[in-house]
Amino acid sequence: NARFNAKALAVNVSDLEKKFEAGAEITVETLAKAGFTDNKQPKIKILGNGELTKKLTVNAAAFSASATEKIQKLGGTAEVK
Repeated sequence: NARFNAKALAVNVSDLEKKFEAGAEITVETLAKAGFTDNKQPKIKILGNGELTKKLTVNAAAFSASATEKIQKLGGTAEVK
């Protein structure tokens, strides 16, 4: 993906599992509040490492195929923003 570069922050689905409640909407802002980023890295890539058991709405710059699959399998949404 040409828009994606080394300045992006990688976040695993297992990290989302630990920090967010079911039904949460995850954005750069909510990730910053949870301590993942200081908003100086607005590009987030969600990776599929680990388990996900909650339905989440995730807005990020990019997703790995496995992350998209895990999020959608539980009825959640993976939106590229």
